Amino acid sequence: MRGFLASSIGVTCAVALALPLAPPAAAAATSAAEPTTGRTARSEAHVPGSTQSLRLAPLTHNRAPGAAEQGLPRRDVRHFSLVGVVWDNPETDLHGHVQVRTRATATGAWSGWQELETHNADHAADPGTPESTSGRVRGATAPLWVGESDGVEVRVTAERTPEATEALKAAEAAGSPLPTGMRLELVDPGQSAPPPAAPGPEEGPRTTAVTAESAKAVAASAVNTGLAPLGATEIPARQRAKPYVGPRPGITTRRGWGADESLRERKFVYTKKVKAAFVHHSATGNNYTCKQAPSVIRGIYRYHVNSMGWRDLGYNFLVDKCGKIYEGRAGGVSKAVLGAHTLGFNSNSMGIAVLGTYSSKKPSSAAVKAVARLTAWKLGLNGMNPRGKTYLKSGGGNLYRKGKNVRLNVISGHRDGFATSCPGKKLYGKLGTTRSTAAKYQGR
Repeated sequence: MRGFLASSIGVTCAVALALPLAPPAAAAATSAAEPTTGRTARSEAHVPGSTQSLRLAPLTHNRAPGAAEQGLPRRDVRHFSLVGVVWDNPETDLHGHVQVRTRATATGAWSGWQELETHNADHAADPGTPESTSGRVRGATAPLWVGESDGVEVRVTAERTPEATEALKAAEAAGSPLPTGMRLELVDPGQSAPPPAAPGPEEGPRTTAVTAESAKAVAASAVNTGLAPLGATEIPARQRAKPYVGPRPGITTRRGWGADESLRERKFVYTKKVKAAFVHHSATGNNYTCKQAPSVIRGIYRYHVNSMGWRDLGYNFLVDKCGKIYEGRAGGVSKAVLGAHTLGFNSNSMGIAVLGTYSSKKPSSAAVKAVARLTAWKLGLNGMNPRGKTYLKSGGGNLYRKGKNVRLNVISGHRDGFATSCPGKKLYGKLGTTRSTAAKYQGR
């Protein structure tokens, strides 16, 4: 579906001054440095709001026939809280296991081995779109939230399974059973900075030109001004005003969770309407507190843009375990913003990610209720019944060929549009409840 572009450049200085803006975070740092000898030096080098990118190398201790292993031995690094692995070709699957161990900054204790979800290519822009063909996109695991850490160890092991055999044969013929260009990405999400202080008398009025970063921050807020004042951190809840449109839930804006707007591309991209909602889990693990949720989102955002090469955060909305709803990709929470969440079905849909991993753990009732409230409102704005079915045209994927009209539930799980485990067995099992609850919120 053809997207409609709206520029965020045309913003006046007067409007910019109405929005308190956080200074841009420090530029992302990349390094292939050797291990350091102590923790103190690394602690002093802490750079909030940055990414360390470390090249993986063969691990010589694994010489099993038909297996290959790459990684990094245990080492000191600058502070980080979210970790993932990326590689050169986004169309190359990683068949095997990615495991990490991390050292907590506060206690110095090392965690046990934790596994990263390796099949993340299905959370992506549709094939052939400008976002997917930009030349910046990379293959990647799902990111994992580990909390503030200053040490890391990683191992990536190829595995010969019935599903991976053919892919491994092809990779081995090319010289390696693992994707090329593998790097460990260590993300520090940074802090949500306070508004800048007012100018002193000696500075005079602020009449300088708006910076590019300020213009993008103003634009990201301005598209929601029909719902909340410019610069608001929250869009307030509102009771139902029209038949079959659910009450609007409260939504934390991008400014509210501390988005660094300088990271994303300038323009917003829209499709015609929102006919369906795809529910996801972020696969970032469940070891976060609700107070940490904005930091988790800032980490995912930085990973999607800087590490994976997307134009912005992939999801349209995110929901934490306490049921709080957050604005995702910029462009306006009430608008049909084109995301990068369900490969082949991003047009005329929205993606909602529940923060956490729900393969074996049940999602909280608060999170399930929040998804129902959000879909009742947003789908209602587009005249869609949460209990109903709709047709979406596939943009291409591993379940449906490009151009095929596919009949889907108006509220679907990611796995309904692509062969994937997302949104996890336990969250997927709650979608029936979500549909009926959302319909009740709409008054159906």
